[in-house]
Order: sequence, then structure tokens, then C-alpha cells
Amino acid sequence: MSGTDTRALRIGVLGCADIARRRTLPSLAHQPLMRVTAVASRRIERAREFTAQFGGAAVQDYEQLLRRDDVDAVYVPLPPELHAEWTLRALEAGKHVWCEKPFATGLADAEKAVALARERGLLLMENFMFLHHSQHARVRELVADGLIGDVQQFSSEFGIPLQPDQDGSGTLRRASTLPEVAAYPLRAAQLFLGPGLRVAGAHVRPPSAHGPQPAGSALLRSPDGVAAQLSYGVEHSYRSGYELWGSRGRLRLERAFSTPDEYTPVLKVERDGRLEEIALAPDRHFTNTAGVFARAVLESQDFTPHADAILAHARLVDDVERAGA
Repeated sequence: MSGTDTRALRIGVLGCADIARRRTLPSLAHQPLMRVTAVASRRIERAREFTAQFGGAAVQDYEQLLRRDDVDAVYVPLPPELHAEWTLRALEAGKHVWCEKPFATGLADAEKAVALARERGLLLMENFMFLHHSQHARVRELVADGLIGDVQQFSSEFGIPLQPDQDGSGTLRRASTLPEVAAYPLRAAQLFLGPGLRVAGAHVRPPSAHGPQPAGSALLRSPDGVAAQLSYGVEHSYRSGYELWGSRGRLRLERAFSTPDEYTPVLKVERDGRLEEIALAPDRHFTNTAGVFARAVLESQDFTPHADAILAHARLVDDVERAGA
């Protein structure tokens, strides 16, 4: 794509979810490669609220949106249990799909969708926005340069405090905590330790009033023997970070997965009994992720890495669930 190319991928939004309203669609104001052309909701009033703020046509039916000629791709922020169904329908309609994490609640659904995307020559990408924040690339550079020596262990936590229901009557129930909340530390482990992770052990907390899998932990190992200790849940105080422990020191990054655009990340490095803080650059990871998706389509890039990533992550989640049963 040349520097003077003004093409933009035309995106349709399936569902008026909170993540779309708060983060994803506002981020597109900074991403010239993507333009919202339609928003679908079961309630037309809700769709109109979105289009008044973000543009596009309001549509009162997901299938109707999929039939529109002015939609090249769809963004799917629906509840996780609906991701596979509407991804398949969108692919069958000839649309590229940018789907919120977790893409699927099971490996079989992921395999079916990836197979269809490959058959139709369409992009299927899971929206792990944090992967596209420059802070993680900088951490990887520092580790590769030997800042903490050889990596011996990776650890990560992601916890979400319980929130009141919209009607104020109780607490928010989570339908599938393991794939939703564990997704962040599991994906971060893959980012830093590479492919081929195996589950050495796992614990999934029994069902409670807050969901069937309100919390859990996992112990993974990489092919070269580096361990990853991961914890997650929705009955916790807020945690969102990771740590790498090496032969010469360790580093810690907080707010790693839900980083505000204007926030300056601070990397804490401990070596030789001294603590150093390294300020990293703020970044717009939602905007960046939209750009990755749009460029892949507009530039006819190889879609294989995105599909492979979906399958690798789904397999790992399935392995954790089996080990914790």
C-alpha cells in the first residue's frame, strides 16, 4: 500500500457491546485504514446510539448487516458463546472477521471457523489488542539484549473485581471465565516463551455465584524448560501484569493488558540488589490492532499467522481446562 493510498476497510459491527463503545470504536478515530459503515443490534435504538457517535448505518438484524455491499469485514464483540456462530455466518457471507477474544469457547469451534476462512480466502483474526502495544516489543528487545540474563521463569496475573449488575441487584456473572480472563496471561506466555507450551498442571476453581469457572491457575513449560506460572479470576482485586525472572535479574510490568492510551508504562527492573524504573512510550493498542487487521486485507498479506495463532491459543485453553478438571 503506497503512502498516498487512501483506501479504508469498510467495517460492520455485529452487536453494541460495552468494549466496542468504550474502546474499540473510539480508537478508530485515530485509524484511517478502517471506517465504520454499519452497526447492527437486536434493538434498532441501540444501533442508532452507536451510529450517532461513530458513524455508519443503523441496522436491526445481524443477517441484514451481512448482506450489505458496503461492508468488507465485520467486527464481532458479541458474548463469547456467540462468536463461532456469527463468525461462520460472516465468513459464509464473504466477509473478513475481526473477533473479540476469546474467539471460541472450545477448540472444535476454532478449527471449524479457521477451516472455513482458509477455504474462502478470508482473514479471521482474534482481537488480542495488548499484543500490539509497543511496550511489549520493547520488553522483548530488552530481554533479548540480556537485561536480565537468561529467562528462567515467566509469571502473569489477570484479575477483574466484581462489578454490580446494570440494575444494581447483584454482581456480574461471567459465563466462561477460563477462556475470557485466562486468555490474557496465556497469550502473554506464548508471546514471551514462544510456541510449543505444554500444561504441567492447572487448577480451576469450582462453580460459584459468579460463574462456572470464577478463577484458576496454570503451570506451563516451554520446550526448553522455562516455566510459566499464571493466575486469573473475577473474584479478585484488579491485577494486570507480568514478570520475567532471569539469571541476572528480573523485570515487572503492571497494567500490561488494559493500558489506557495516554498511560506511560513503567518497567521495574531489579538487578544486583538495585531497582531501576524504565519509562516506556504511551501507545494506542486498540488503534494499532485495527491497523494490523486492515493492512492484512488491504495489502493482501498472508492470513496464515492469524489463523495459526487462533488455533494455538484454543488448544492451550483446552489443555488447561482438561488439566484443571
